[in-house]
Amino acid sequence: MDPDEKVRLILDGAAEVITVDELRELFENKDEPLVYWGFECSGYIHLGIGLVTSRKMRHFLETGMRLIILLADWHSWINNKFGGDMEKIKVAGEYFKHAFTALGVKGPKVEYMWAEDLVSREGYWETLIRIAKRVSLNRVIRSLPIMGRRDTSEISEFAWLIYPLMQATDIFMLDVDVAGAGIDQRKAHMLARDVASPLNFKKAVFVHTPLLPSLDAEVPLSKDEIIYSKMSKSRPGSAVFIHDDEETVRRKVMKGFCPPNDVDRNPFMYLYKIVIFPYIRDLGREVVINTRRGELVYTRYDDFSKDYKEGKMHPLDIKEAAVEYLNIILDPVRKYFDAHSDVLDTMASIMQQ
Repeated sequence: MDPDEKVRLILDGAAEVITVDELRELFENKDEPLVYWGFECSGYIHLGIGLVTSRKMRHFLETGMRLIILLADWHSWINNKFGGDMEKIKVAGEYFKHAFTALGVKGPKVEYMWAEDLVSREGYWETLIRIAKRVSLNRVIRSLPIMGRRDTSEISEFAWLIYPLMQATDIFMLDVDVAGAGIDQRKAHMLARDVASPLNFKKAVFVHTPLLPSLDAEVPLSKDEIIYSKMSKSRPGSAVFIHDDEETVRRKVMKGFCPPNDVDRNPFMYLYKIVIFPYIRDLGREVVINTRRGELVYTRYDDFSKDYKEGKMHPLDIKEAAVEYLNIILDPVRKYFDAHSDVLDTMASIMQQ
């Protein structure tokens, strides 16, 4: 795979790459660039975290990159996941390892690392303070939406301010060439990018993936507001989890908000664009929608959305197809967890406490 092919693969399904030229130069000069992706260990994995990020991480591996998956236990603790109970956070982290393996993110170039081990490295906290001295308080506060908080006017814990500084420190301490994340973490990444050169750190390339909106409400037009309407583990009705059984997938999908002829505020349009079309294309198949007038066959999302806007499909048509395709996509994950049911049993025990 030549550098241009590698760049095209990384761009496939990405919301943005900062910057494409730097990514190409990286592939031209390095056989095995190092990329990392950090995850809060905070509950069951839904389609957004699972399918969107795992597809991009598989792309990283296909280009020859080495991948570090950072199990962000300290970050989860700061963000009060599981009430700050580190024991439960660790259980969730182990579940994440299984989940990504089930999603095909595996092999000799995949390494898992706990944030606990990273923050123990010599120089970690010195680096964080050096970053802190380079940025204003307002800049740090503006980066807090990465923690999923809409209102940053009342910061109840000083530790919250450390979170985006830790993200930047993680990037520098791992000495990564590329950092992957959802687009909601863009502000923290730009903070890291801005201080890299003044502090003599490598300026990483950032690959951001789109956010998958909740299925149970209309999608806001503001890109910033989409951060707060994304599919969420904390609101199970809004999310399809990667190990949901077929009937659960059907129930959640059929209850979803799907206004006719609307392609802007309709969460199912995002589901098709971000998940279904890319995955079905990867399988070498077309998206087929059964309507009263017969089958409509699509290879491109743009054609699909145009026809939906013109009323050629009923909302129930695309919901039924979504159920079918999601169950096809999730079937290998379900089979993995059928063979590792103890992992889900342990997760269920801490989720119910």
